[in-house]
Amino acid sequence: MTLRYGILGTGMMGQEHIRNIALLDDAETVAFVETDEGMAAGARGLLPAARRCASLDEMLPGIDALVVATPNDLHAAQLAEVAARRPLPILMEKPLYTDPADADAVARLAEGYPAPIWVAMEYRYMPPVAAFLGRVGGATGGIRMLSVREHRFPFLDKVGRWNRSNARSGGTLVEKCCHFFDLMRLILRDDPVRVMASAGQDVNRLGEADVWDNAYVIVDFRGGARAMLELCMFAEGSKFQERLAAFGPKGMLEAKVVGPGRFWPERLGKPPVPVLTESPREPRGPVKRKVPVPEDLLEAGDHNGATFYQHQRFARAALGKGPVEVTARDGAWAVRMGHAAQESARTGRAVVL
Repeated sequence: MTLRYGILGTGMMGQEHIRNIALLDDAETVAFVETDEGMAAGARGLLPAARRCASLDEMLPGIDALVVATPNDLHAAQLAEVAARRPLPILMEKPLYTDPADADAVARLAEGYPAPIWVAMEYRYMPPVAAFLGRVGGATGGIRMLSVREHRFPFLDKVGRWNRSNARSGGTLVEKCCHFFDLMRLILRDDPVRVMASAGQDVNRLGEADVWDNAYVIVDFRGGARAMLELCMFAEGSKFQERLAAFGPKGMLEAKVVGPGRFWPERLGKPPVPVLTESPREPRGPVKRKVPVPEDLLEAGDHNGATFYQHQRFARAALGKGPVEVTARDGAWAVRMGHAAQESARTGRAVVL
């Protein structure tokens, strides 16, 4: 069976989904909805045979699965619209919602939804992150501290500049950092109880946007572990974009992840290869190994091949052959942690969850 995808929103991320679906066996994108003519033209270049539909209603009857890649503030309403019309397997781009007032309604909808809802937390599926997840328990002997760092470029220009607005994006610590809060819960296999944050807008687009460009966030977890996020969005000169480091009684495990290849300076040659480093306390001495990503996957998007590997698993779930690995509950927790971090940074107070 060929899984027929529809794409709602074919902007930057929607087109990454299209390119990665094209790499799957037995899957194709057959229809899309896009209101912006420039982005629709980009999608048409990737999908010359697909139908461009004027609405979700027009697209739903001819597809088997749906990818939602619209601006953040539209997600909750669009999820409800799909549920009311034709509840298909759905891959919902993060964040699952932006307004805290939508949390209960989204949870009720997800509980009764008769098909898979998968929240697109691509960072889980980056090969160096997957390698980290596979080794972290044994390498640390049980995690007591977790550090997540992202040193990256400013927010990119998107349609209508929606991602430069707290009102539309949910704020930087929801829009950007829900990925990292999801990773914290996944790595620690635990839920948070307290969030403390300091954040601000100090360099990027001063006077043009209201989203923060740097932050520190500390999260305490129920089981006693603690995690920290360091975000800087004016650090595109860094060799590696993300770093994960976990510490426990046996030692440390660290993963270094490369940013999008299209932003790597050509004068420096090829981008670096992601690295996984295990540093035991005894015998002392780090052991490093490279975690390469296939070139065709690097060319298909900005997430180190993660979008492809995510779609492989989502397709199995959509066909009833595998589990939903990133549930609506996971997506809601990531948003909740982001909202708590935003509130803590605004008020200067810890937020208890």
